[in-house]
Amino acid sequence: MHKIWLITKREYLSRVQKKTFIIMTILGPLLIALFYGIIIGLTVTQKTSEKTRIVAVVDKSGLFKNQLKNPNKVQFVYTEDDTSKNGLDLSGWLLIPNDFTLEEPKEVVFKSDETPPIELQGKLTDALESAVNNQKLVQKGVSKDFLDSLKVTVPLKTLEINETGDLVDSRAEVNFVLAFLFAFIIYIFIFLYGVQVMRGVMEEKTNRIVEIIISSVKPFQLMMGKILGIAMVGLTQFLIWVVLSGVMVGLVSLVFATNMVEMSGEMTKSNNSQISSYGSIFDIFLGLNLGFYLIIFLFYFLFGYLLYSSMFAAIGSAVDSESDTQQFMIPVTMPLVISFVTGISVLSSDPNGSFAVFMSIFPLTSPIMMMVRLPFNPPDWELAISMISLVLTFVLFTWLAGRIYKVGILMMGKKPTYKQLFKWMLMK
Repeated sequence: MHKIWLITKREYLSRVQKKTFIIMTILGPLLIALFYGIIIGLTVTQKTSEKTRIVAVVDKSGLFKNQLKNPNKVQFVYTEDDTSKNGLDLSGWLLIPNDFTLEEPKEVVFKSDETPPIELQGKLTDALESAVNNQKLVQKGVSKDFLDSLKVTVPLKTLEINETGDLVDSRAEVNFVLAFLFAFIIYIFIFLYGVQVMRGVMEEKTNRIVEIIISSVKPFQLMMGKILGIAMVGLTQFLIWVVLSGVMVGLVSLVFATNMVEMSGEMTKSNNSQISSYGSIFDIFLGLNLGFYLIIFLFYFLFGYLLYSSMFAAIGSAVDSESDTQQFMIPVTMPLVISFVTGISVLSSDPNGSFAVFMSIFPLTSPIMMMVRLPFNPPDWELAISMISLVLTFVLFTWLAGRIYKVGILMMGKKPTYKQLFKWMLMK
C-alpha cells in the first residue's frame, strides 16, 4: 500500500506542477465564462436588435385579404405586384395561387432574395393554417369574436407528491439542467483522464522506463498508483473549475442583468412575469438537496473513472503505439457513448422507465445514466444496487486489467489480439 501511495503521489505532483495544468486550470473557467457571456450577449443583442420582417402577400385566390394575423416580428402587407418592393424593406413575397380553396389548399410559395430562416418559415405556415381554419369555422356559422375568445394561454405548474404525501414543486426545468450537467461532466472527465492513464502507460512502456520501475514495485501497484494519481489530478481540477466557474459566471450574469435593466428602462408585463419565473426557478435550485447530489455525483465520478481507467490502463499496456489502440478503444468506450446519447432521450421521455432503470444499474452505463435519473428521485434500492454493482465491477475489472497489465507492460514488437488478452487474463 505504501508503494501505491508513493506512485500516486508522484503521478499527482508531476502533473499538477506542470505549467500546462496550471494554465488550463485557470484558463478553463475563464473560457467557460467567456463563452457564457458571448452566448448571453448574442441572445440579448438578437432579441433587442431583431427587426420586424415585412412580407408582401400576393393573394390571387382572394381568401386571405386582411385575414392573416401578424406573428411576432412579422408584418404582412397586401399587394398585387410580386416583383416590386414599393419602397418597402421586404423580406419576400408570399404567393397564394388563384386555385387555392379552403377545402383543397394548394401549394403556397414564398420567394425572397435570400434563404429565409427556419423560424420565419414556421411563422408563415402557422399564419396560413390559422387563417384557413378560422375561415372554415366562420363558414360553419362560428362568429369571429368567438374565435378570438378561444385563444387563451393556460399556465401549467407541475407538482409532485413527496414521501410524506405533501405536494411540492416537481422542479422539472431544474431537474433537466442538473441531469444533463451531471452526465456531461462525467462523460467528458472519464474520457479526458482515462485517456491520460492510457497514454501515460504507453509512454513509460515505449521509453522502456517501466522495466526499471517494476524492478522495485509490482505491476499491479504501478497500475493502481497511476490510476489513483490521475484521478486526484482530475478531482483537483474539477473542484477548482467548479469554484472559479461559479464566480465567473455569476459576475457575467450580474453584468448582463445590470445592463439589461439599464437598457430596458420600463419593463413590460410579460417581461416581469418571465423574470418572476426565472426567480422562482432560481429559488427552487437553492432549495435542492445539493449536498446529497454532490456526494452521489462524486461517487459515480470517481468509481466511473476508476472502472474505465483500469480498462484504459490495460489497453495502454498491451499496445506499442496509439494507432493500435483503436481496435480496443471502441468496445471499451461504446457503453459510455451509448449511455450519454440515450441518456438525453431518456431524460426527455421516461427517466423512470424499465430501460432507464436497467442502464442505471448496469455498471458500464450507470455512472452516466444514474446521474441522469438522480434529480428525478429514483428509489433508494435502485441507487443502492447501482452503487454496489459499480464497486464490485470496478474490483473485478481492476483485477482482470492488472493481469493484462502484468504481461502486456513488458511485451514489445507484437500487436496483441483479443484472444491474447484473454489468455493473459487467465495466465498464472
